Amino acid sequence: MATYKVKVATGTDLLSGTMDSISLTIVGTQGESHKQLLNHFGRDFATGAVDEYTVRCQQDLGELIIIRLHKERHSFLPKNSWYCNYVQICAPGGRVYHFPAYQWMDGYETLALREATGKTTADDTLPILLEHRREEIRAKQDFYHWRVFVPGLPNYVHIPSYRPPARRNPNRPEWNGYIPGFPILINIKATKFLNSNLRYSFIKTASFFFRLGPMALGFKLRGLVDCKQSWKRLKDIKKIFPANKSIISEYVAEHWTEDSFFGYQYLNGINPGLLRRCTQIPDKFPVTDDMVAPFLGEGTCLQAELEKGNIYLADYRILEGIPSIELNGRKQHHCAPLCLLHFGPEGNMMPIAIQLSQTPGPESPIFLPSDSEWDWLLAKTWVRYAEFYCHEAISHLLETHLIAEAFCLAMLRQLPMCHPLYKLLVPHTRYTIQINSIGRALLLNEGGLSARGMSLGLEGFAEVMVRALSETTYESLYLPNDFVERGVQDLPGYYYRDDSLAVWDALERYVTEIITYYYPCDAAVEGDPELQSWVQEIFKQCLLGRESSGFPQCLRTVPELIRYVTIVIYTCSAKHAAVNTGQLEYTAWMPNFPSSMRNPPMQAKGLTTRDSYMDTLPDVKTTCITLLVLWTLSREPDDKRPLGHFPDIHFVEEAPRRSMEVLRQRLAQISHDIRQRNKDLPVPYYYLDPVLIENSISI
Repeated sequence: MATYKVKVATGTDLLSGTMDSISLTIVGTQGESHKQLLNHFGRDFATGAVDEYTVRCQQDLGELIIIRLHKERHSFLPKNSWYCNYVQICAPGGRVYHFPAYQWMDGYETLALREATGKTTADDTLPILLEHRREEIRAKQDFYHWRVFVPGLPNYVHIPSYRPPARRNPNRPEWNGYIPGFPILINIKATKFLNSNLRYSFIKTASFFFRLGPMALGFKLRGLVDCKQSWKRLKDIKKIFPANKSIISEYVAEHWTEDSFFGYQYLNGINPGLLRRCTQIPDKFPVTDDMVAPFLGEGTCLQAELEKGNIYLADYRILEGIPSIELNGRKQHHCAPLCLLHFGPEGNMMPIAIQLSQTPGPESPIFLPSDSEWDWLLAKTWVRYAEFYCHEAISHLLETHLIAEAFCLAMLRQLPMCHPLYKLLVPHTRYTIQINSIGRALLLNEGGLSARGMSLGLEGFAEVMVRALSETTYESLYLPNDFVERGVQDLPGYYYRDDSLAVWDALERYVTEIITYYYPCDAAVEGDPELQSWVQEIFKQCLLGRESSGFPQCLRTVPELIRYVTIVIYTCSAKHAAVNTGQLEYTAWMPNFPSSMRNPPMQAKGLTTRDSYMDTLPDVKTTCITLLVLWTLSREPDDKRPLGHFPDIHFVEEAPRRSMEVLRQRLAQISHDIRQRNKDLPVPYYYLDPVLIENSISI
């Protein structure tokens, strides 16, 4: 008789427990146990419980390789879902086997789990294990399908087998999509098709929606969302979020008109990856030395500053020619500006020339700091308007959310849970598909933000992303190369660059340690069919098979795999934090980040007044719709998992566990360094402090 001591851990999220019957079958290399009911007197499988059982077999089963959990009806009780964290079994010889689950069992079903040791196909020799991994992949590919979202954008998840009444998880709160008194109705169908394993936890769901509703209702009661008029006074904009203030949001409201702060945002704002060093003034932007000499300092000229590397360009050409729509009964307007900046000896990045179109000419004057106060302020505001689209559409939604979702779905469809890459990547995919489904409903449907709060509307916003994806390259996602390619690798005061490279280095070292443990040579990489299928699927479904992107269609060496996986993890964590965390702080003061403009770009100088400036800004209703959505999407709900914290036990081998601990130590040091530096800064930069970075894109 062989005795096995079994521990079964139920999830800690509210309502993770079940009243259904749970039975266990243990499979080893020398045999298989009978199916045994796991039952004590009293409550089993309560939320947060670790229940212990004894399973006796007629013989020793040998090395344990698979278990089966059977969830069945418990007499007269109604069916309810169960979230299983893991099963741990102590064999007669004292060896402890770990079987990670970390998933819901919604119906009456059987779930087969492998022992936790990470293994590629080459590591498996037993037919039962090879068949298990094939069957797991087959089942997930049958369940998760790719679907076209917008032609020209990464495809996304589709679950054709979804049947709401049959598959609904009764343990999850439902929300009908209505925000009381507010004109946005979230299309709840965008999230109802997700199965329980892709959805927010109960706590995160409650936190997300129960914060949104009261804030929207407050807007309604104050009459903000029904007002289609211009703002009468700029200071009234502060009333939108009277209780949501921070050092940075207050600084923005106080200093937004200053040229030095305008330039600072290119380095350490929420879209810090656009600026490029300019070595030659482009023909389409005919700035002359006479125009800008007064702003360069004594004893120098434009050509000299170009040669010194002190001139920088922000070019919004990607926005050119996209038509605008009508909002609240009024035609909106759009432009694709160019902005020239100078990095001076005082260490400030200063705007020195702005042109509000890509085509020079008499009707497209070049605005200068020496122009009238309101001309120059409105020119800068048009640039900040263009920043809104390059940030929200490209840097944020496309380059983090949509690309990360493709990484995630390809992983689900091509890598079994026992694969070391699955174990490495899965913490960085948590809730990404859920938040993207919400994001599509909030931003990209007929009742969403793009249709109700943006000059470009739904089609124009999508067109910006389509254009950007058509230019996205593999090298542009490799962070160290990006700074060199833009010529900003040695630019002083670029805290985003310093912090992002520090986090990148920590992640790259971590990935290197994990990858080299499981892939000892290049042949192991090239010979892993599941890995190659994952890479191929990303190329086809995310980059849409565009060879000019430079994205690999296969990986042949260990260094290639390390770079690829580091890009994936960085994109799904730190890159998103850099463009998401500060959204509300930099946008709550609407003139710093307007989503629409109600008058055309200026075609002559000297005509802008305070009244015409106010009349150009978004009206009250548009402002409130935009800021409510940005407030919602920038406030991380509860149930957070900071970068490097991996409470789910997927790796059990000593080497990867040790690497995880070293990663945490490196990130802790980076956090300490950032906080020490910020003590001396008038505007702290903390968006890449590892304690504020989520493991995954979950908001």
